[in-house]
Amino acid sequence: MAREEPESGRRIPATAEAIVDLLNSRPHGPACPETLQDPETASAVLRPFGQPAAERPSPQRMAKIRGLRTTLMDIITAPDSAAAAPGWARLAERASPVTLRQDFSEPGKVRLRQVGGDPVLGGITLAVAELVSDGTWPRIRICANERCDHAFYDTTRSRTQRWHAYDTCGNKSNVAAYRARKKARPGG
Repeated sequence: MAREEPESGRRIPATAEAIVDLLNSRPHGPACPETLQDPETASAVLRPFGQPAAERPSPQRMAKIRGLRTTLMDIITAPDSAAAAPGWARLAERASPVTLRQDFSEPGKVRLRQVGGDPVLGGITLAVAELVSDGTWPRIRICANERCDHAFYDTTRSRTQRWHAYDTCGNKSNVAAYRARKKARPGG
């Protein structure tokens, strides 16, 4: 699942890449079905969060993960932090069966580690906590192309990337906007 280095030269952190892959497992865009229905694909998407390679995720685990994924999408698509607050509360509720403890074993550092609950749900929760605490969570976005809805990690220094792929979504959006402006002008 490792991705090529983006054009901007910035690497996508593995944790963010795993969360983006989880978000993109939902049905979105014209040719992107629900991929968590296939046990092999679900195992591959969930492996970075602790899903054993030789084990198929149970239907109960998959139901919890789909709910968690929906909640994460609600947070990401919220227009501002106030609108995201209910999503964060739902995330805390969904993650409540997972028990985490602080680990202060490294001087000057704190790390959360899971001590109870579903290991995959815990892995997702820890990944989100890591992205929030290191300030990279806001870099996870949804493509501005309304027909796409693909999740991506913004690698730009200015944090202004709007499309998951400029050559497909950005270019189409810009051409459509240009044509609409031209048509709206008198004589256009």
